[in-house]
Amino acid sequence: MSQNLEQPVVNSLNKNVSNERKLGFMEKIFLPEIFKGMWYTFKQMFKPKVTMQYPEERWDPPAIFRGRPVLVEDNGQERCVACGLCARACPPLAISMQAMEKENDDKERYPSFFEINMLRCIYCGLCEEVCPEEAIVMSKDYDITFESREDAIYDKSKLLMPKEELKERLDFLREYKNRQYGQFWNFPEDNNIHSVRNRDKRWETSLSLVEMLEEQKAQGKEPSLHK
Repeated sequence: MSQNLEQPVVNSLNKNVSNERKLGFMEKIFLPEIFKGMWYTFKQMFKPKVTMQYPEERWDPPAIFRGRPVLVEDNGQERCVACGLCARACPPLAISMQAMEKENDDKERYPSFFEINMLRCIYCGLCEEVCPEEAIVMSKDYDITFESREDAIYDKSKLLMPKEELKERLDFLREYKNRQYGQFWNFPEDNNIHSVRNRDKRWETSLSLVEMLEEQKAQGKEPSLHK
């Protein structure tokens, strides 16, 4: 016999349903269930505590944890060469920087300022993925508070962290990249100490990359960066 969909179905709460169980007096006043809940809470009071008493007790995250991004400080200076890849890869556009050149230093480029808006940061780790110098990594810092929007703008004074304190994360990144690329990943820590100057001894040693290309063009040569 087909069911008549136009016929209203009897509500299960309807008193005319014979199969519905009747509640007793104690069940209607809910006292037994209340006492059961209180008894369960009383028993839990004497079991070992698993709750961490923050902030007296702080959680030490594993190396895989992605906390706030920081800049790696190597031998008193930042590893960052201001290539801008992290700022381009950042989905919420939280990173801003300005590149400068050093005249009397093996490391040619550095960020004159580097800022991260921590109100925008989503801790995705893309800045860490694209950085060719391992200059920006995700730290273990997770308890971040601000009293104003201005305090949420972290500059280099707040972002720089010695590489010794980031050893666990740097080691994890090497292991992670080994699995990803299927080969041994050996990052040379002096990789960012380089210069494009002195490519040709006939040129002035203070020439920057742009000036070198312009000089080549003026001499009628095809622009090239090779020695």
